Amino acid sequence: MSELTSLPPAKKRKLLFSAGLSWLFDAMDVGLLSFIVAALAKEWHLGSEQIGLLTAMNSIGMVFGAALAGILADRYGRRAILVWTLLIFSIASGLSALATGLGMLLVLRFIAGAGLGGELPVASTLVSESVPVKERGRAVVLLESFWAAGWILSALIAYFVIPKYGWQLAFVLGAVPALYALYLRRAIEDSPRYKQQSVKLPLRARLAAIWSGPHRKSTLMLWILWFTVVFSYYGMFLWLPSIMFMKGFELVKSFEYVLIMTLAQLPGYFTAAYLIEKLGRKFVLIIYLLLTAVSAIWFGTSETAGMLLAAGICLSFFNLGAWGAMYAYTPELYPTATRSTGVGMAAAFGRIGGVIGPFVVGILVGQGVTLSSIFAIFFIAILIGAAAVWLLGTETKNQEIA
Repeated sequence: MSELTSLPPAKKRKLLFSAGLSWLFDAMDVGLLSFIVAALAKEWHLGSEQIGLLTAMNSIGMVFGAALAGILADRYGRRAILVWTLLIFSIASGLSALATGLGMLLVLRFIAGAGLGGELPVASTLVSESVPVKERGRAVVLLESFWAAGWILSALIAYFVIPKYGWQLAFVLGAVPALYALYLRRAIEDSPRYKQQSVKLPLRARLAAIWSGPHRKSTLMLWILWFTVVFSYYGMFLWLPSIMFMKGFELVKSFEYVLIMTLAQLPGYFTAAYLIEKLGRKFVLIIYLLLTAVSAIWFGTSETAGMLLAAGICLSFFNLGAWGAMYAYTPELYPTATRSTGVGMAAAFGRIGGVIGPFVVGILVGQGVTLSSIFAIFFIAILIGAAAVWLLGTETKNQEIA
């Protein structure tokens, strides 16, 4: 990207921080849900299948949100859709505090998921288009690092708020981003590259383009990558507090251990942000995915508190580093006219994995399948994602985007 189509340094920093905060709020909402379901299971006497359905419903909303927001952002602009998705998920999250039963909560979590799933690909596309080529990968991974901060914040809320004040207050805190969305509307602008477009393609042409000859292999690779990464991430991380509880730790102690594991996400992002401009997107993605797979097997077979913590820390470090690289890589594979649609559709297909992962874990736990066997499934899935990048991916380091 030329300097003429990137923002001035001050505006770049403002955009990264502003979009990053919206990402933080998204992560806080997802993280809070993982802790809240552990508390709800106790209070509402939910079975493992019901817990799996609740966590899956959030991801079902994300499937629709990612696809729709990606399509709309190529038509109406990145900023407008970013603000609307933030408003939708935060309002639905706040209303979740009023849920009196599982059915009502499922509906609200679907709506929250739709907003959340839409915000993430749009924000990454906006940042990717707004910075020079030599900073692009690092900027998007740093944007993704706000996700770790949001999870840490959710773990702190879970540790200090839920045991004392109940899960309802945690959901109320999830409504705070609605106020931030109003500020965001004035604080950021669309990327120069998007604003310079003279022609906007119709939806049918955009959908056809991402599966056309020049992009078909990249789209196939991205859909496999997103599916396997999201499937394993949500299957593992939304169940972490519950898994620690099942392994015999008290609820508060489980929250404490997950908080420690979550802290490892930050250095995972920062190392990926550094390496991605040095070693390239493909190399970083493949290495971090392979080490995530090894960590998954290690976590699934660990029994002692020390081994669980060590494996959980490695799992957080490498898995979230891979997420950062994936978000940096994806927008670089499409031209501006179809970029948000391509990113949104890949993310939407990936979110189907996010639906299946937690739900499958719930079913398998309910049937008495061992955790080591469950985590072996995630091990295989992550290896498939790494293989797709290796065989079908193209390197985009230092390459201009159209």
